[in-house]
Parts: sequence; C-alpha cells; structure tokens
Amino acid sequence: MTIWGLAFVVGWLTIGLPTEPVYMFVWLWTATIAWRNFEPWRVHLGFVRDWAPVVVLLVIYNLSRGFAESTDPYVTELINADVWMFGWLTGGQVPTTWLQEHLYDPDRVHWWDMLASWVYFSHFVLAIGVALVLWLRNRARWAAFIRRFLFLCAAGLATYFIYPAAPPWWAYEHGYLTEAVDRISTRGWAELGLHGAYNALNTGQLASNPVAAMPSLHTAWALLVVVFFLPQLRRRWWPLLLTYPLAMTFTLVYAGEHYIIDVLAGWVYVGLTFLVVGLAEKWWWAYRARQRAAADAERGAGEAAAEPEADPADAEPLPRQRNSETDEFAVAAVSERDDNPAPEQRAAG
Repeated sequence: MTIWGLAFVVGWLTIGLPTEPVYMFVWLWTATIAWRNFEPWRVHLGFVRDWAPVVVLLVIYNLSRGFAESTDPYVTELINADVWMFGWLTGGQVPTTWLQEHLYDPDRVHWWDMLASWVYFSHFVLAIGVALVLWLRNRARWAAFIRRFLFLCAAGLATYFIYPAAPPWWAYEHGYLTEAVDRISTRGWAELGLHGAYNALNTGQLASNPVAAMPSLHTAWALLVVVFFLPQLRRRWWPLLLTYPLAMTFTLVYAGEHYIIDVLAGWVYVGLTFLVVGLAEKWWWAYRARQRAAADAERGAGEAAAEPEADPADAEPLPRQRNSETDEFAVAAVSERDDNPAPEQRAAG
C-alpha cells in the first residue's frame, strides 16, 4: 500500500488528480489490490466485473454532455429566478456577482479561495471514493449506492438535452450579465503550487459541456453522499454532515459555476432519486418474494403428487376393544371346564 500511495502522489503532482473515468478506474483497482494483496486474483477480477459497467456509463455520460451543447441555451430565466429569490438581499444582483464583488480579489488568493478549490475538487473523488469503500466492506450497500448514483447521473444528463442552461460565467462572457463574473473554482490549486492538479481541472472544464448548469450535479452528488448515510447516523451528527453540500453550494455560486436555482434543482433531483429508486427496489423485492413463494408452492405440490398412496393391506389391525361382560363369561367357562373334565379324561382317571 505504501508503494501505491507514493505512486499516486507522484501522479497527482505530475499528471494531475484522476478525474477521467478510465484513469480513475485504474487507480481505484490498483488501490484495492494493494490494500488486499492477500486475496486471490478471482477477488481482484471481481472488482473489474462490478465496476466496468459503472466506468462505461460514466464515460458515456461525459461524452454525452458534449452532445448536449446548444447554441441557444436558457440564460435569462435562471438570472431572473435568482434575482427574484435573493434580489432583496443583494440589491438586485444575482448572488454570484454579489459574492465576487465582496469576496473576490483578482490580484490576491484568499484562504477561502483555496478552500473553495478543495471543495470543488471533492466533487470528482468523494462519491466514487465512498463507493469504493462500500464495495470493500458491503457489496449490497455498494449496489444500493451505485443504483442511486447512476439514476441521478442519467436524470441530469436527460435534463441537459431537454433544458440546456448556461452558468453565470457563460452569461457574462456572452453579455447577459453586465457585472463581471470570473470562473475561479480552480485558482486555489495554482496558489498551493499544485499546477498539475490545476491544469488537469482546467482541461476538464474546457472539455465539459458549458451549458449543463441545470441541475447542478456538483451539489447533487454532495447531497446524495450525505443523505445516503443519514439513516445510519445519530441526529446530532446530521448538521455536521449537511455542511458539506452547503459548502459545495457556496463554492459553486461564488466561483461562477452555478446559480442558486441550479443548486435547488439538484437537491430536488436527489429527493426524486431516493423516491424513485426506493420504490423500484421495494417493487423488485416484492416481485422476487412472490416468485419464490410460487416456486415453493409448485415444488410442494410436485412432492405431494410423487408420494405413493397407502395400501389398505399394509394397515395395522385395530386393537381389540375389551368387553367386560364377555371376558367374565369366558373366565367362568374355563373354570367350569376345569371342574368337570370330559368323559375321556374321567375314564383315564
């Protein structure tokens, strides 16, 4: 595991963090091999069997986002929604321009800029990292998490085709916003000297779909991870866990990546994901239970038909019921016969 950790750090500093699905899959697989090197190879190949469909779907998802690009995305509707909800607090501005006006300095990187870069990057590793840990510890829980994760991605992708929407930085570049909006989600990495990670994230941003803002899957993934584990935790820990999706919300709005309406839509998608997948799971479990019950009933009927019928001749005779009067008569007859022997017996005597 130490060798793997050193190799990962070298790759992180030179190439960048693994955000591309296939590259990420290689690191995850080698991590499981290093962590459980005592397991036979059939166990390690089981990782490929379980994760290959997930990686293929993520690759398709990333490629399909590019096909969802539109030359005429929805822009003003999102701006008006944010102004309608928060204009009373921001003086009629969208929250992104108001936050950058008060917190952003183009000539200086503050600590909250670096923290925002870390939070933004966690989108690419946290959900998959959680899935990896679940796969190592409890495959049933892993399957439940992956079902929700992939459903959420599919729902977001479908929306990108149906409703292509532009983020704040795009709206400013194309003249829809008069106040300046810079895209600053990765600037903290360069300040920390992690130029490989900075370049990798910037390259990924350039290759991604620029009009896939609605819903925000960044904040949706963050909320998905938290909500998945809430039922297993005591309520006093809930506020601490919920700070993560809230921190992601602040990061995305401050960095010019999303409007607040995008974030709220992402939260709604998470709720629908748990509702739809949960109902589908209950239906499937009930269907399988009915199948098993029908199979058991059919098996029982077959076994009953195969049993031979009982032969009356083989039945044991019923025990003789005792009659007290008959028994007394029989005893008296025996006594009388003993007292009065037959003529032959008398002659012999």
